Amino acid sequence: MRYGMNLLLWTDVICEEARPLVEEIKSLGFDAVELPVFENDVDKYARWGKYLDAAGLARTGVTIRGAEDDPMSADAKIRRKGIDANKAALDCCEAAGIEALVGPFHSALGCFSGAGPTADEWRRAVDSMRETAEYAEKRGVTLAVEYLNRFECYLLNCATDGARFVREVDHPRCKMMYDTFHSHIEEKNAPAAIWALKDCLVHVHISENDRSTPGAGNVRWRETFDTLQEIGYDNLLVIEAFGLALEKIVPATKIWRRMYESELQLAREGLDFMKAEVEKRRGK
Repeated sequence: MRYGMNLLLWTDVICEEARPLVEEIKSLGFDAVELPVFENDVDKYARWGKYLDAAGLARTGVTIRGAEDDPMSADAKIRRKGIDANKAALDCCEAAGIEALVGPFHSALGCFSGAGPTADEWRRAVDSMRETAEYAEKRGVTLAVEYLNRFECYLLNCATDGARFVREVDHPRCKMMYDTFHSHIEEKNAPAAIWALKDCLVHVHISENDRSTPGAGNVRWRETFDTLQEIGYDNLLVIEAFGLALEKIVPATKIWRRMYESELQLAREGLDFMKAEVEKRRGK
């Protein structure tokens, strides 16, 4: 198993001021970092790729789409902006040596129609993602599509929806991820949700029910780690927790108060928690 830390605990943009985080994350014992990919600056991501190479850290990236570039929009121009924005994010991923692009880039974050997805919306989202996956193949990046809770999106809200979506996209570069925060809200049975993703699961976000320190809240951790062991998952477990200064995603995260003592405390204790839970199950 490998362990990662999402930079969204500190920042939603990568910048020179954030560089010391690389060494801090490495010193804590993490294997990877997850970079926000909210800017189309290939040169900047290439520089960060060099920083992370020097630190010996693997990397993934996270991106989102909004109303202005919704890949499932009925407006062909907006839909094209969404596909092109995902492709631009993949260019940045290639430049930084990012192995997987994760997140809810299948549809607009925090935008709602007042109903569930229509057949036409689903079809447009699938078609858009297939084109994105074809581009991801050229860039050597895997897509790890994320389903979100009902308060953040309405296209994909549960694991069975996600598995169906991947099957219909039908491209080897289009896979799914699992986030314990969203599962805690939407799934009646966490093990069943993980099993539903068994054949397409390539990424896991370890996130507490209140987005604070993993292991300190109410997520069904025993069932989660038991089932990941049962399906043979052995890739990245990435802590996702959010800080207060995230202008680009605050409409979805709704984080108004500090949920932890300090960022480094959360990262350190979260890593210890993940490693302990995985170690308990080794050899069983």
